[in-house]
Amino acid sequence: MSEPVTSAERAVGTLREVILSGELPAGARLGEAELAERLGVSRTPVREALSRLAAEGLVDIVANRGARVATWTVEELEGVFELRLLLEPQLTSLAVPRATPEDADALEVLAHQMFEVGCPGPHQDLDSLVPLNRTFHERLVTIADHAALAGALASAIHPPIVARNFHAYDGPALRRSLGHHLEIVTALRAGDAEWARSVMAAHICNARAVMLQAARDESTADPTPADPTGRPS
Repeated sequence: MSEPVTSAERAVGTLREVILSGELPAGARLGEAELAERLGVSRTPVREALSRLAAEGLVDIVANRGARVATWTVEELEGVFELRLLLEPQLTSLAVPRATPEDADALEVLAHQMFEVGCPGPHQDLDSLVPLNRTFHERLVTIADHAALAGALASAIHPPIVARNFHAYDGPALRRSLGHHLEIVTALRAGDAEWARSVMAAHICNARAVMLQAARDESTADPTPADPTGRPS
């Protein structure tokens, strides 16, 4: 029999999703009273949820200043993508000889689903793209079966950065990204580890270019982040 979900767990799940989806943007103030009203809970589970999300790197909590959705400097983003370039292409290469036909089939389904929901147009659904993308990359890491590299990659990847990627892409950059997933599957089916490695490296470089430009644009602007109720903070 499953344990009942606590108010804090519900608050964590809801806040995580609205942050990952971009509904609460980077830098948005996370007031406990406003969040409690929005989520229909008391401030205690909200406080616990913010602490847990801070441990995940989704929230910044500063003494006497409260909580905000985590932000990253250009330098921090460069560090994240530098680590990804060291780790993820290698894991993708390791996955190639270990992948079964069933693995390839599952990855191909995910790649086509991402293409369908992610391509620019009236039916684009970036919120659905984020979990599909996460599942695709996580499956490759699982297939690679290298605990040390997988652990290092998990500590390097920040989910909000990945989620923000898709909202920052222009049409050509997004199509390149979606095409990379399909090409990785093709390389995997061909048993070509170096091809798969090079496509993953290009995939990460594409994301890096998008995110660094978005961060530079943000650093030159002076927006006033909104609070969870939509009022200026």
